Amino acid sequence: MFKPKTILIVDDEPRTRQGLKNMLEAWGGGRFEVKTADNGRDAITILENEPVHLLITDIRMPEITGLNLVKQLESASLTYKPAVILISGYAEFDYAHQGIQLGVVEYLLKPIRKDKLIEAVEQALEAGEHRNRISRIQRIVDSKLIQATDDMEPVSEPVREALQYVEAHLNEGFGLREVADHVHLNPSYFSVLFKEQMQMTFIEYLTRVRIQKAKELLLQTRLSVAEIAERVGYQTTKYFNKVFKEYEGHSPGLYRSEVRNQNPEV
Repeated sequence: MFKPKTILIVDDEPRTRQGLKNMLEAWGGGRFEVKTADNGRDAITILENEPVHLLITDIRMPEITGLNLVKQLESASLTYKPAVILISGYAEFDYAHQGIQLGVVEYLLKPIRKDKLIEAVEQALEAGEHRNRISRIQRIVDSKLIQATDDMEPVSEPVREALQYVEAHLNEGFGLREVADHVHLNPSYFSVLFKEQMQMTFIEYLTRVRIQKAKELLLQTRLSVAEIAERVGYQTTKYFNKVFKEYEGHSPGLYRSEVRNQNPEV
């Protein structure tokens, strides 16, 4: 039976809250269940009792602000960590930057245009799925042989060593063969083993980790795109741009500027 994904809108302004709900329900066509809360406490109750795939929250609210709500999510034991979009009536780049550090996907200024809202929601839902998948993989590494979701078998020692190698050598231009050699396996056998246990190919995993690290560097540093490409293991900036655009839909430079466009001096 089809179960729609849940979007939770948190805003103490009734007009904004209902307006966003109406836009998303009209666009979603039944694909999403759109819920609302007018304060952070009610939002936390909803988040703790059912899976929420996307949280859209105002920054400025009484008692629990949007940023505090996001911080509480990081320490909460949730079955699904929602992607987050921050909204505000003010160009508060400092708040937006804090949100980025907390993993917020997008920051939108009121009044919010429908096309901007839909674009942000689509990106956030995709990012949320990716984040939860990467988090699941990281939990496997951290707790060693843990039983993962989707009936995945416990990860074997060679695969666990491969994940640790990727993390430690991300800035180097290695591929499957180098990692297979490191774990003392035939490359073909290692490729099959990795895909079987991680539910993605080794190259897909490596690319996703590199892109995720690149996004962090783009938003948290002033390094050039060429420097970031080198730091995440790409030998040419041209190829890095190509891969980044395939995964994110736009170039690294545009990704950075869209987030920082509220403060040109940054």
